[in-house]
Amino acid sequence: MIREIAQLVIDPAKEAEFLEAVGRAVPIFQAAGGCLGMSLERVIETPGLYRLHVLWETLEAHTEGFRTSDGFQQWRALAGPFFTQAPRVDHSEPVVTGFGS
Repeated sequence: MIREIAQLVIDPAKEAEFLEAVGRAVPIFQAAGGCLGMSLERVIETPGLYRLHVLWETLEAHTEGFRTSDGFQQWRALAGPFFTQAPRVDHSEPVVTGFGS
């Protein structure tokens, strides 16, 4: 399993509209091949900073499947207008699991 973590920066004054847009995008991720789950977290210490977590079966499910799909274009049309800078995206995979999620 691969975890995509995208750091998203928005104008804090537009938070409500941004969160509504991300909520409307949930079905896009649900329909994406190889997508196992997604969540959005607000960074408490930094207004306007969010982290999108998406679980993928494989790296290619994200980079070759989703990123080249109509779903990705729909996601960017919903959320992209709120970004004040380009998202920073990293991928990780578990190497040690202690406990919890």
